[in-house]
Amino acid sequence: MDLQHRIHEALEEHLAVIHQLAAASNQILQVAGELVATLRRQGKVVLCGNGGSASDAQHIAAEMQGIREHSDTHTGLLALVLTDNIALITAISNDVGYPAAFRRQVEAMVRGNDLVIGLSTSGRSPNVVEGLRAATQLGARTVALLGAHGPLADLADIAICVPSTSVPRIQEAHMLIGHLICELAQRMTTGDYQTRFAANSVQA
Repeated sequence: MDLQHRIHEALEEHLAVIHQLAAASNQILQVAGELVATLRRQGKVVLCGNGGSASDAQHIAAEMQGIREHSDTHTGLLALVLTDNIALITAISNDVGYPAAFRRQVEAMVRGNDLVIGLSTSGRSPNVVEGLRAATQLGARTVALLGAHGPLADLADIAICVPSTSVPRIQEAHMLIGHLICELAQRMTTGDYQTRFAANSVQA
């Protein structure tokens, strides 16, 4: 295949997937609302995923840390990623099994006022499934960012399914969704958001 043709083909695939996300606008707004609700009840957001989805979870968590209500003097939203502690991940995986890697952490740190977000391009990653199931049992709210299919869509309180079977296209869409939910949540919590967002964009 001509490589220039492949570039154009990939860009067309990306744009087609992104345009179809408009159908998920209600779910995207709902997730932003969940972030605001979590902030107001002084809960935290816990994210999990594997591989590229783990990196996406870290990026989204970093964006979430900046969400505050009314002004910068208020405490921001706490967001944690379950792949950050490699010693704990490897200990659980070695002693219990990798499917339990997120569940064990959720059981230890999640409470009913928290929000747990799982990222899985396949929609069926066993450790993400177990993590969200444990969160539900603890009374926490759950969100899943997925590809087109998978059991996580039925398990989560809110599921956003990207209409694609391509891992790169799904992950690109997940990052757009992550940025959107953080922006929308901040807009919901402060009247001077537009000014501060413009300033942050220039600094970045």
